[in-house]
Amino acid sequence: MTSIGVLASGRGSNFKALLDAQKRGDFGGEFVVLVSDKPDAGALSIARENGVKAVVISPKDFTSREAHEEAVVKELEGCGVGLVCLAGYMRIVGTPLLARFGGRILNIHPALLPSFPGLHGQRQALEHGAKVTGATVHFVDEGCDTGPIIIQAPVPIGEDDTEDTLSARILAEEHRIYPAAVRLFCEGRLKIAGRRVKILPLGPKKGEDK
Repeated sequence: MTSIGVLASGRGSNFKALLDAQKRGDFGGEFVVLVSDKPDAGALSIARENGVKAVVISPKDFTSREAHEEAVVKELEGCGVGLVCLAGYMRIVGTPLLARFGGRILNIHPALLPSFPGLHGQRQALEHGAKVTGATVHFVDEGCDTGPIIIQAPVPIGEDDTEDTLSARILAEEHRIYPAAVRLFCEGRLKIAGRRVKILPLGPKKGEDK
């Protein structure tokens, strides 16, 4: 069973989707802690309501970005976390997290990467006149939304779409593919090979013939 830690800054809709997926059936992972850099983040309430440890580690309490992230790492390691999921975490992951959890940090982004990285991926797609956008789950590296891609889901853009209507349809896909990616990780089925992520076949369960 993989112990999962979540980093979130906002309302926590993707965190809620992950929790709901866990409740529907064991995907080999258990959410043990949620850490937020915002004391008013809605994700904290979701964690508490679902019996998940909720911790606020504000960057305002530290003299540097590195010191703040070291405190986050200490909390995650203290909870025995084996996988870190970013769920609307509005901070670039730095050296402390990557050094301890490299290859074990996932993120969800509202665009078909490598197109429209960074903030407001939905708005970027509309302003660019794209016909299709979507959602991407990827491993986190030192760049901004540049890590190896695990799963993507396309979302067509309608002529009358606004940022709000497009965001809602993309969010529905995020809630579908993020739990799927977490399950693949917990099943040991993700292998990073350069820029590619290979999805390995599911092995036999305990007690079954190989």
